[in-house]
Amino acid sequence: MKNLSLKLKEEIYEDTEQVVKKLKIPRNAYINKAIDHYNKVHKRNLLKKKLGKESAIVADDSMEILREFEHLED
Repeated sequence: MKNLSLKLKEEIYEDTEQVVKKLKIPRNAYINKAIDHYNKVHKRNLLKKKLGKESAIVADDSMEILREFEHLED
């Protein structure tokens, strides 16, 4: 575990306190889960962007190969 000093906007802190009281979980556990979820969402978005770029590259190559096959049939 790492210790972290964190400054939150007052509104975010108050909202967090309300939620953790209702859920009856420690603030630390709640914040850890929130950051873990946020990281997963961003990793998924980064992967989506990367796969989109790679797919475009492969699509160009695939079209090139398809054109070559079409010429072979003629």
